[in-house]
Amino acid sequence: MQIKSDGRADENELVARNVRRYRLERAMSLGELARRSGLSKQTLSKIEQGVGNPTVETLSQLGAALDVTARRLLTEWGTPVYVQRAADGAWVDGSHWSERMLDETYGSGYVRTLILRLERAAGHSEATKPHAPGTLHHIYVITGKLRTGPLNDPVDLAAGDFVRFPGDVPHRHICVSERVVAHMVTTIPQVRQFGPTVTPASA
Repeated sequence: MQIKSDGRADENELVARNVRRYRLERAMSLGELARRSGLSKQTLSKIEQGVGNPTVETLSQLGAALDVTARRLLTEWGTPVYVQRAADGAWVDGSHWSERMLDETYGSGYVRTLILRLERAAGHSEATKPHAPGTLHHIYVITGKLRTGPLNDPVDLAAGDFVRFPGDVPHRHICVSERVVAHMVTTIPQVRQFGPTVTPASA
């Protein structure tokens, strides 16, 4: 299995992902974004395809229209949904063990690991509110079938499937089978919440 590197992502692709993500989160059509930004639909379409090569001025116009700073369009605040199907998983055998690499992420912060158990609900499951910026959910399905992910980009998973998706957008977990058991890891970037403690100098 090829492990993803932490090298710098192509900026055009990064801008394309972010523009499309913010636009869909705001339920905004391409035409509406064009109207608010003063850019043509053709220009926006190229940007979302990763071939637009936008200028700093264009990024500023897009940021204003999407109500984010231009810098956020160049930052990986929430990675794309990444799915590894059971059939695509590669096992590596050692002398007394076997392992299957699911994913690698870089950075430091808060890590929460849990076993998620769900049962099919009669009604519609409620959406989970966004967590802190940069939060990622990593889910490996042990048994059952699960529909999970961002509200605008859900995926269906079966036993042995793995998904990683941004947790800083509204998302939902839906039990498709009678029951689901899954292993879930949530990573939240470390954020300083309090200023440094200053000890007064002695008189």
